[in-house]
Amino acid sequence: MLGEGTSASVKDHVTPGAFRTVMGQFCSGVTVVTAMGPEAPVGFTCQAFASLSLDPPRIVLGVSRSSTSWPVIRSGAEFCVNVLAQHQRALSDQFARSGGDKFRGVGWSGSPAGSPRLAGASAWIDCRPHAEYDGGDHLVVIGEVCRVETPAEPRPPLLYHRGRYARIADCP
Repeated sequence: MLGEGTSASVKDHVTPGAFRTVMGQFCSGVTVVTAMGPEAPVGFTCQAFASLSLDPPRIVLGVSRSSTSWPVIRSGAEFCVNVLAQHQRALSDQFARSGGDKFRGVGWSGSPAGSPRLAGASAWIDCRPHAEYDGGDHLVVIGEVCRVETPAEPRPPLLYHRGRYARIADCP
């Protein structure tokens, strides 16, 4: 059990660099969040993703306040969370950069609502924006899940750990 003074004393010594190092010990999957904008598809790489609720089905995203894609995605009816497969490192890097045509050379098809589903992903989760909260330098976004799909043949996920991409050796 933590003492009452623990969190205050720890907070005084937590720098952004130290926090990044510690959080780097947590292995995460890599997703690309996509939607159709008014003129072209938009998207961004997102590591801060998790399931939130089974009933009703909801997901949570951590979206950088500096994202230029999120305001476009937020204004639409639906978006898609593309869970990247381990062979999609280059795709993760492509969508992580700011600006430009992130969809250049990228295979995709539209979900029933029109959001881009990236070819070769491990899973697709179509969502509607549900709620958004202040999360410091990020926004905490809750998505209401509308549809889910996985490919017929499972694909190992793309992982991120200690500041670099990683693999699960025993993942089929």
